[in-house]
Amino acid sequence: MAGMTPDEGGMFSSNTTNAAFKKSLNKVYTWYTGGFLAFVIVLAIAEQMGLTRAWIGYIFLGATVLLYAGIGVMSRTNDAAEYYVAGRRVPAMYNGMATGADWMSAASFIGMAGTLYLTGYSGLAFIMGWTGGYCLVALFLAPYLRKFGQFTIPDFLGARYDGNLPRLLGIIAAILCSFTYVVAQIYGVGLITTRLSGVPFEIGIFLGLGGILVCSFLGGMRAVTWTQVAQYIILIIAYMIPVVWLSVKQTGVPIPQAIYGYQLEKVTAKEAELIKDPKELEVRAIFKQRADAAEAKLKNVPAAMAADKAAAEKTLADLKAANGSKAAITAATNALAALPATEAAARAKYTADRNANNARTAPLAGMPRHAAQFAGDPNGDAKAQAAYDTSRRNFLALIFCLMVGTAALPHILMRYYTTPSVKQARESVTWSLFFIFLLYFTAPALAVLVKYEVFHVLVGTPFDKLPAWIAQWSSVDPGLLSVVDVNKDGILQLGEMRIGGDIIVLATPEIGGLPYVVSGMVAAGGLAAALSTADGLLLTIANALSHDLYFKMINPNAPTARRVLISKILLLVVALAAAYVAAQKPADILFLVSAAFSFAAAAFFPALTLGIFWKRANQWGAVAGMIGGLGITFYYMVTTQPWLRGVFGVTSPIELWYGILPISAGVFGVPLGFALIILVSLVTPAPRKDIQDLVDHVRYPTIRA
Repeated sequence: MAGMTPDEGGMFSSNTTNAAFKKSLNKVYTWYTGGFLAFVIVLAIAEQMGLTRAWIGYIFLGATVLLYAGIGVMSRTNDAAEYYVAGRRVPAMYNGMATGADWMSAASFIGMAGTLYLTGYSGLAFIMGWTGGYCLVALFLAPYLRKFGQFTIPDFLGARYDGNLPRLLGIIAAILCSFTYVVAQIYGVGLITTRLSGVPFEIGIFLGLGGILVCSFLGGMRAVTWTQVAQYIILIIAYMIPVVWLSVKQTGVPIPQAIYGYQLEKVTAKEAELIKDPKELEVRAIFKQRADAAEAKLKNVPAAMAADKAAAEKTLADLKAANGSKAAITAATNALAALPATEAAARAKYTADRNANNARTAPLAGMPRHAAQFAGDPNGDAKAQAAYDTSRRNFLALIFCLMVGTAALPHILMRYYTTPSVKQARESVTWSLFFIFLLYFTAPALAVLVKYEVFHVLVGTPFDKLPAWIAQWSSVDPGLLSVVDVNKDGILQLGEMRIGGDIIVLATPEIGGLPYVVSGMVAAGGLAAALSTADGLLLTIANALSHDLYFKMINPNAPTARRVLISKILLLVVALAAAYVAAQKPADILFLVSAAFSFAAAAFFPALTLGIFWKRANQWGAVAGMIGGLGITFYYMVTTQPWLRGVFGVTSPIELWYGILPISAGVFGVPLGFALIILVSLVTPAPRKDIQDLVDHVRYPTIRA
């Protein structure tokens, strides 16, 4: 691959036939896969010969980013068709692989197994929703959008609904859901880059950003496509190897998807033991005391502030009088300085302390039993039955939002504009499902195998014999992993360990005792997942602004070179803005991603499906549906999600509609969008005849594509 130029070789030449082009792709990526495996083997040998972990991290980070940069440089282009839709010549299988990488975001690669680890059965909603969404893509959208032939989703809306207003709303919605999504990816990039290189999180974000920009900035969709194929190969190898190793280690069987049910039985039995374990009960009781103490402070905040200050000053004075160690005196001084200065700050701190400690009074460190379907009990008292109904309702609502959102995400739908024909667009959806299935079928197994390892190996280990990876990850971010000997017995209880879902996959090799080179490979896979999705998302935003806003609405006579240049400049600006937001750590990855799905579902799915299947849908119906659907979704999130409430200064009590959590806000927006499009279209004039004829032609083509 290193010897190719944009105008040489089957991979990048626009003059080869489809067959020769695909044959060349097969050859290039076969060599690439073999080269990557050889690279990992060489690093593993070097590790055994004394190569340090720090250097392994640097090499993985540098090599993968340089590889993606090299593809970006070789694929640079100023041609509009190449930049926006990769020349419409990406074979179905490779488009499916690129879509898989585009789809395998930081949330899928890093967060999916972690969510299943922390939530058990209810986490399957993500797998069912995301995978099921591709069935909707194949049945309702991909082939028809390809037949329409535009470059972007706002482009389709403007052409189908005959006006710039639907296009403008499409631009706004595409930017909203894509920006929300890309912030999550860049957060994941920062997390992984920090783990690989040891640099601070904020610097790690901007280091990873260079790898994102060099592909999408130089070559647009063409560079992003071939980079994403390379990234998929890395991420799927990196994901599978540690899971297979854990499976062999625990059961002797190298097929984790087939045997994790047996391990789940052992995990379920261990859960029953831990719930009744005296030491676990002791830890939970201590957290209950701490929660009660924080609650007592809230009853008289000024008095509690004075008592805290007096206690901190006494501790410092005692240390100085006893000639305590410099470290102890420094810690006591810092503790005194960290006390809240105002009554409002103290109230916020005591409230947070109470809530945090209350959460840790629950059995199994607050995790539900892994195999329990829903919270509550359908055969219990009224409270238990209500909890069961609410839990089940949220499970189904989340599946719905993720399915419909998947079918409406602009950066995914754009991928089906790149195939040579409608037939290959449909085939590429099938390939997409296959490549996504490989990871999603494995994630539940990974969650169970890691939980077995934690319950049976870590829990009960003396603190002075805990594996080194615990201290290393705690230093990256204590919010992701922390262990504290709460009851001072020197033994780790489950309740003393707080673990974030975002590190389960990244720490799996170390949990399984694999060489560090495998950890580096997994981090490189996570980086590939985050970079690949970020590339597609940034390109979607930049194209919406440059192609749909600037070219289609402001300056239709703009030359191609200027349009592409503006897209590149906007891409850089948006990337820097997203990096800045991600550096603030606004919310967990999974919420940010899920919010993007609800936004996409409410804004696009009704307008796209009715635009394809109902020729009577008109401009005013689409405008009403998009505004109403997106508006109600955004309103519900702002009034019910804690971080958004803080951003917008919402102080009213949280009122959930039917108990639906903000992560599934799209469940209200999608039906409203459909209803408004249908009702408003029926009471306003029908679209022009040529548009209705176009819809008929797309749905019932007279010539086979």
